[in-house]
Amino acid sequence: MATKVAEEWLNICGGCEVSILDIGEPLLDLLPALEFVHMPVLMDHKYHGQTGEGDSHKVEIPAADVGIISGGIRNEKEKLVAQEMRAKCKILISLGSCACFGGIPAMANMWTLDELYEKVYRDSKSTEKSPNPNKDLPPLTDRVYALDEVVKVDVHIPGCPPSPDMIKEALLCLLNGKPFVLPEKSVCDECPTKREKKAAGGQISRPLQGLAFKQNAAWEETRCFMEQGQLCLGPVTKSGCAGQTTEQGEVKVPRCIKGYMPCRGCFGPVKKGSNPLVDMMGALSSIGLNPQQVADRRAMLNRYVGGHGLLKPLPAKPAPIKK
Repeated sequence: MATKVAEEWLNICGGCEVSILDIGEPLLDLLPALEFVHMPVLMDHKYHGQTGEGDSHKVEIPAADVGIISGGIRNEKEKLVAQEMRAKCKILISLGSCACFGGIPAMANMWTLDELYEKVYRDSKSTEKSPNPNKDLPPLTDRVYALDEVVKVDVHIPGCPPSPDMIKEALLCLLNGKPFVLPEKSVCDECPTKREKKAAGGQISRPLQGLAFKQNAAWEETRCFMEQGQLCLGPVTKSGCAGQTTEQGEVKVPRCIKGYMPCRGCFGPVKKGSNPLVDMMGALSSIGLNPQQVADRRAMLNRYVGGHGLLKPLPAKPAPIKK
């Protein structure tokens, strides 16, 4: 009997769904063992009956063995959909950085909802001043939530987006009754670049400014990007983007590093509960770089992980004392 799968996308760009399709030919081998009963990106399946005009006003999603949700939660409708998926699915997978940690949208958690409304609808130079929209729209939640802040999640597959190979590996593990767990190692643990444990200079450069590398040269000949003064979040980011396996003799290289780009942190913290912003400031200092040179440190160092309370509005500054 085929394993029934339901998939939903919430506060998301759709890149995670593209990764599912990018599994390619191996997906053809998986499909006979899977039956997709709900997947809005591919299937015209309504929440309230097939025509969208069912008698019930409650969100209804078919029962499934495995549920996959991409995207975090930004409004009450997405919260209801997540709760219905949890109720109808035996195993629930959180797919991608937005679902696992809040992702890029959770950078909005640095401001209150009122501040965001004011900026977007009244204080933007390109927008005519107008009241907050409320007609036929679900109300926004007070902040952006990662999926496991609202419902229980059984499996986390991080990445922006996750690699097709990792999604395939997770599905195979579930089909074969095996656990899918990423090791608690950092991107640096899998990065083959040469490290000397000290920065080549004392400045943190703009992205890719002055980055030295020889394309197609052996990775051991390329100096660690952070030691070159690039802001690379490899020390505080969970490994796995290099893939689970490699061809014989192939060097395992993290995905962004392979494209000659510093790690941006999309796989989230190495350990659950750690704070990349705090840990990264220590990593920079340890090789002689000044963390104060990082512009907008809160947003840059917690770029993908604004859920779970890691990004929040700063307390208001006290009014100056009048003499």
